[in-house]
Amino acid sequence: MKEEEVNRCQIQNWYPKFKSLTIKTKLHKLPESFISYLLDDSGPFLLPDSITNENAMPNRVHNPEEENDDFQLSESSSSDNESDPPPPPPSFPEIEIEIKESIEALGGAIFPKLNWSAPKDAAWISPSQNLSCTCLSEIALLFRSSDSLLHDLCEAYDSCSDKASSRPESFFLALRKWYPSLKPEMEFRCFVKSNELVGVCQREVTTFYPVLVNEKELIKGLIEEFFYDSVRDVFELEDYAFDVYVTKERRVKVVDFNTWCGSTLPLMFSWDELEKRVGGGELELRIVESRLGVLPGLKTAVPYDYIDMSSGSGWDQVLKKAEEELRDEDRS
Repeated sequence: MKEEEVNRCQIQNWYPKFKSLTIKTKLHKLPESFISYLLDDSGPFLLPDSITNENAMPNRVHNPEEENDDFQLSESSSSDNESDPPPPPPSFPEIEIEIKESIEALGGAIFPKLNWSAPKDAAWISPSQNLSCTCLSEIALLFRSSDSLLHDLCEAYDSCSDKASSRPESFFLALRKWYPSLKPEMEFRCFVKSNELVGVCQREVTTFYPVLVNEKELIKGLIEEFFYDSVRDVFELEDYAFDVYVTKERRVKVVDFNTWCGSTLPLMFSWDELEKRVGGGELELRIVESRLGVLPGLKTAVPYDYIDMSSGSGWDQVLKKAEEELRDEDRS
């Protein structure tokens, strides 16, 4: 994999070409001071000071009556234990105003991502338990709590054979319109090798969705037609992966582009078998066909991306045991 391939998959590079075929998005170039803030782990975790008084967490109300009047430090002991005052919270007034205007233009709620990645692993810390954000403070809370964003910040080119950079020249914040009605079962990952669509699979592999069993052939046809009509001759690479969403009106929308191999998960395939599928006949769409096919993931409180399921691993043994128990249930 080359650095150029990684760069092509940055949202600020592909979004203008697919603007009419993807989720409405506003892009903001981030100042280096904000990137330094995301990477800084030298002190306490502080959310940015908001000039618009919009905060991710409600401020604690100070109630003097709760204080114990009997407990008082003498003047001498107070000075002995005096410590440096806490650092002031950072503030990014210019980008905060720009973000506020963009969020309002996108309907009042967005989900954020950097050049490549969204902070999906940090959804647990959000008051809404998802990636929906309404202000800079909520975005900062997700970004500072996410391990997956370290890929964008520090590791984007680690898999490149011609690695010459440790990070992209600029970082962009993508604010994508939030649709609470989107169904996770209708998102799919597509794999392209030598400009051929060689495989498609369910994106959310932690759940069995019966509706996909009934609509499998229809969905496969829609995605295949969309690729050859709208993606193949527009996206600049020959080997890559891309995610799509199928709407209830049976229209296909681009969600994201990813590199071939590297940090991209093959999900229900392996990279070796995908490599061998060029010119291999009919396109295959893989879905979770039953409860036995469910892969571990966020429902186990461990993101699928971080799980080792290779033969002999702990998770491999857990899955085999779970399959045996489910078979025993079906027989009884």
